[in-house]
Amino acid sequence: MLWRGWSRGIRLLLGTCVVVLLGLPETHAVIETYQFSSAELEQRYRMLSQELRCPKCQNQNIADSNAPIARDLRAELARQLERGANDEEILAFMVERYGEFVRYRPEVNDQTLVLWIGPWLLLLLGAGIVLRSVRRSGEGPQGDANAITAARGALRKRLHEQETE
Repeated sequence: MLWRGWSRGIRLLLGTCVVVLLGLPETHAVIETYQFSSAELEQRYRMLSQELRCPKCQNQNIADSNAPIARDLRAELARQLERGANDEEILAFMVERYGEFVRYRPEVNDQTLVLWIGPWLLLLLGAGIVLRSVRRSGEGPQGDANAITAARGALRKRLHEQETE
C-alpha cells in the first residue's frame, strides 16, 4: 500500500518535470565560425557583432541571437569585412537597411537627439524635484509647529471663554 503512494508521487513528479522541461525555451549557443584573412578582421567582427542589435530580438546583439535575421547579419558583416569595408561603411549599410534601431549606440542627429539628451533632462528634472522637496521639508516642520502652537492657543482661548459663560 505504501509503495502505491510512493509510485504515484514519483510518477507525478516525473510528469511535472517533463512538462516543465518541454515548456522551457530552447537555449542553443550561437556557434558560427568564419575564417578571416587576419586576426584584425576577426577582432573587428567580434566588436561590430556586439554593437549591432538584432532587428527581431528586442535587446540582443547579433552575436548572441539565434534568429535567422541575426545569422544573415553576421554573414553580411563577415562578407563586408573581407571585402575591405571600414567600420563606418558597415554601420552605414546596416543603418540604411534596418534603421537606427540596429545600433546600440545610434549617432547623434535630429531623430536621435531625444535619446541622447532625454536621460540627462530627466536626471536634472529629478534632481530639481528632490532639491525643492528638501527645501520645503526644511521649512515645513517649523511652519507646522507654529501652526500647532497657534491652534492650541486659539483652543485654550475658546475653552476659557466657554468656562466663563
